[in-house]
Formats: sequence, structure tokens, C-alpha cells
Amino acid sequence: MYDSVLVATDGSSGTTETLAHATSIARDNDATLHGLYVVDKRLYVAADKSNQDEVRQSLEEEGDIALDDIVVSGEESGVEVVTTMEEGIPHKTITDYAEEEDIDLIVMGTHGRTGRDRVANLGSVTERVVQSAPVPVLVVHIE
Repeated sequence: MYDSVLVATDGSSGTTETLAHATSIARDNDATLHGLYVVDKRLYVAADKSNQDEVRQSLEEEGDIALDDIVVSGEESGVEVVTTMEEGIPHKTITDYAEEEDIDLIVMGTHGRTGRDRVANLGSVTERVVQSAPVPVLVVHIE
């Protein structure tokens, strides 16, 4: 049923459970697991000019760690993994990626970041993906 499963990650702690679901579905369907981390350009553009490079670098480092977690999960489960880091607005980048890569299922958590980062994201990325995705979206409840 699924040949390609996309797990969108923001590097938050809740991603672990979301990744477990995505990996299991990919394994059970002999599908490729795609991991996507979006460097939210709104976060570093909103920073002071003197801090923009530092904020961007921090986001990219966080993305590297999050994508490494997806690779490890896939390897441990015997699942083929493709990881990508893109820059943009998360919900739009996720849906665009799903369409461009012919993704069959998107797996996301109910929420990611909290506090200031959540306010900076101007709403729920997951909700926006659910509303605009070209394919089914599995939303994993995160405590």
C-alpha cells in the first residue's frame, strides 16, 4: 500500500514516537522511509542581523542530529532511508516534498517545539500539513 513514507521532524523529543510509527509502517510495507528536516527560514530571518548566521547554523546542526536519528532507526529496522534537509516554511516545504517525491504517507507528531519557538512558527505545522497535503497524513499523539 505504501512505497514511500515521509517522516517530518523538527528535532524535538516527541519525534521519537513519531519515528517509531513511520519506521514500522515502512518496514511492514517494504517502503522507503524519507526523513525531512526543514530549516525554518522565518526563525533566523526574524533574528537580529548579527545573530542570523548563528541561528541558522544552530538549526542546521539540530537538523543533522534529527536526520541521523532517522538513519539509525531505519538501519536498525532494515528499512531503506533517504534524508533531506531543506530551507523554507515547514508546512509548505513538507507538502511540496511529498508531491515532488511521490510520497504515499506523511507521518507527523501532534506538536513539536514549545514556548517561544511554537509562537514563532505561527501555528501548528501539523494542522497546516493535514489541511493541504496531497496524500494521507498519520498524526501521532505526543504527550
